[in-house]
Amino acid sequence: MKTKELLEKNPLTTEVIRTWFFNEMVKSLSDETVPEEFKEMMKQEGVTNERLATLIDIQPRTLFDVFDENDIIIYFMIFSSPEGVRFSAAIHIGHNEEVPNPIGKQYNTRKEAELVAVEAAFELLEERLKPIELPALEEN
Repeated sequence: MKTKELLEKNPLTTEVIRTWFFNEMVKSLSDETVPEEFKEMMKQEGVTNERLATLIDIQPRTLFDVFDENDIIIYFMIFSSPEGVRFSAAIHIGHNEEVPNPIGKQYNTRKEAELVAVEAAFELLEERLKPIELPALEEN
């Protein structure tokens, strides 16, 4: 799935990630060497979906901190095969609950495995963030 589609499909997770990136951006802007005009522009523009998609595509592992903070832990396995080094990933939720391997296969690069794991983590966090719908109470 394309990253921009992933962001649109999972609005609750997207907002958690947007807030995290914005807070990280604000921290980085506290550096006195950054011009004030640039700081103000970044604060006004915020973190758009396009910017988020670009950041995720370039470096998906930056999201691991966000998922860690929400007890969705992505971990990797590295395999040696006749074709060379291969990568796979799995996810733990909370402290003990393992989710079936979201990838289910091996990839040639760590980044390929990261992108698939991030997609699975997005969906898991979205489910966790959805409000619980209670059945309507019947009036007596």
